[in-house]
Amino acid sequence: MKICVTSTGPNMDASVDPRFGRCQYFVFVNSETMEHEAMPNPGIGASSGAGIQAAQIVADKGAGVVITGQVGPNAIQTLGAADISILTGASDTVNDAIEQYKSGRLQQSGSTTVPASSGMGSGAGAGVGAGAGAGVGSGMGAGRGMGRGGGRGRGGGRGMGGGMGQGVGRGMGLAAPVIPTLPLPSQPAQTLDEEIQALESKMIEIKAKLEELKK
Repeated sequence: MKICVTSTGPNMDASVDPRFGRCQYFVFVNSETMEHEAMPNPGIGASSGAGIQAAQIVADKGAGVVITGQVGPNAIQTLGAADISILTGASDTVNDAIEQYKSGRLQQSGSTTVPASSGMGSGAGAGVGAGAGAGVGSGMGAGRGMGRGGGRGRGGGRGMGGGMGQGVGRGMGLAAPVIPTLPLPSQPAQTLDEEIQALESKMIEIKAKLEELKK
C-alpha cells in the first residue's frame, strides 16, 4: 500500500505537516517495504485551489491512503472520487505516522476537517427592512402640518456576517385636517337646496383652511 504523508521535510524523520493543500512536502511511503519518495508541494503558494491540486498529485502518484491533518471539502471530494482514504490524528514524524497507521491508531475522516466558514465570511444578511411609514394623519406636525410619519424602521436583517438591513421607510405624510363627516340629507325635497347650499359653504371653509395650512 502506498501511503502519502504530508510533511514539513523531505525525509522520514520530518514532522507531519497538519496542512494538506499547503503542506511543505508529500512523502510517499510503501507500507510494506518502507521505501519512500518525497516531493515538494508545488501548490503551497497557490492563491486558490491548493487542496484540489494536492489531491490530484496524490492520485497521480497512485497513493491509496493520505495521512494529514486538515482537509477542505474540495480536496475531500477529489480524493473520494479517486477512492483514496483520508486518515487524521497523526503526530510526531512521518515514520511515526506510518507506525500509527499500521497499529490502527489513526481515525478515518469521511468529511471535511476544516470549518465551512474558514477563510470565508458567512454573511447572509437578510437586509430587507420592514420600514412601514404610517404617514397620513399621524405626523408630528411641524408648524405647517408636514409631519414625518414614524416610519424610520430598521429592519431586523442583521445576519451572521453583518448583513445590515436598513429598511428606510420614510413616511412623508401630509397631516391633513380631519374633515367632519356630514350626514346625508334626510329632509324633504323642498329643503334639499338649503342643505346643498350649507354643504357648499362648509366645503368653501374647508378649502380656505387647507390654503392657510399650505402657506
